Amino acid sequence: MKTKHLRLMQRVYIILFFCFMYLPIAYMIVFSFNQSKGYSLFTGFTFKWYRSLFTNASILHALWVSVEVAVLSAIIATVLGTAASLGIASMSRKSRLLVTNITYIPVVNPEIITGISLMLLFVAYQRFAAQSAWLPDNIMGLPTLLIAHIAFNVPYVIFNVSPKLKQLDIKLYEAALDLGCDPRQAFFKVILPEISPGIVTGFILAFTMSIDDFVISFLCVILKVITLGGCDNEKELFTRTKVRNCQQLFIRQDHF
Repeated sequence: MKTKHLRLMQRVYIILFFCFMYLPIAYMIVFSFNQSKGYSLFTGFTFKWYRSLFTNASILHALWVSVEVAVLSAIIATVLGTAASLGIASMSRKSRLLVTNITYIPVVNPEIITGISLMLLFVAYQRFAAQSAWLPDNIMGLPTLLIAHIAFNVPYVIFNVSPKLKQLDIKLYEAALDLGCDPRQAFFKVILPEISPGIVTGFILAFTMSIDDFVISFLCVILKVITLGGCDNEKELFTRTKVRNCQQLFIRQDHF
């Protein structure tokens, strides 16, 4: 009897949990077809908001930039994160623990701290590059946005690939070598298929985090690069102008 009540409570809890998570999203989807702008009363079915959305050149451009940065950063972060996971797995226990804890820092840090740190790094680079004839000194924009997204995406890939490597039996790799495979063939034909679920999960998570990010993107780009994270209006433009002025102040500080 107690087991039946426990199962019933578990099912009720799961149903309430999913309702709490997804009912607001379903509510917004339904009211996105509302004729009026309000969310309290459904006055009629219409597609005018979607027609307005897909005819807005600014939003479409922001969507393209967001998707482009998300795809590129996710691919590069997946490659770097997978390679880093392989390197971490081959370390000693103490070294592995140290590197893993360091890898946690970008994940537990507030986004504003990561964003400001990356902005100061890019500004410092520009100040250094301005004194070197062989370095590009104007990288604030899409390059810095891509680098920033790769930087905070790599830890998420590592934390998805590393558990698959822990579950992997090292004897599989040794058996592949014994059966005639060279190290490259053993990796691509034996190891990679075994850890591919973690790699795919890491890629999807990196892509999602990149699309969702606003603060880091806001601090690491210039006015001309706009993503879906920001709103193309006067208030957002004013705030972006202040951020850009702060960047220029750091860059030119050594001239005063």
